[in-house]
Amino acid sequence: MVAVVIEGARRRAVRDGDAQIDTAHLLHGLLESDPEVRDAFPGGPPQVIRLLGYLVQRAIGYGLRWSGTVEDSGAAAGSGPAGWSPAA
Repeated sequence: MVAVVIEGARRRAVRDGDAQIDTAHLLHGLLESDPEVRDAFPGGPPQVIRLLGYLVQRAIGYGLRWSGTVEDSGAAAGSGPAGWSPAA
């Protein structure tokens, strides 16, 4: 089973354009392939669904690449709504 999870993580990393497998790729594979892993979450199915939703969004570009904004570029932060981060 570990080999299946690692292979899935490799596929996700390549598909996402990531140079390396990371914990998100591995967690996504574990959640998809092992019911015992899904059962380990105390929030039950709703928590697993939210987590899978986050992982899918991350895989299609709403995660690390999407968050690459002013905070990551070293540029000065622009003005935005009071109380909100520059990325917001």
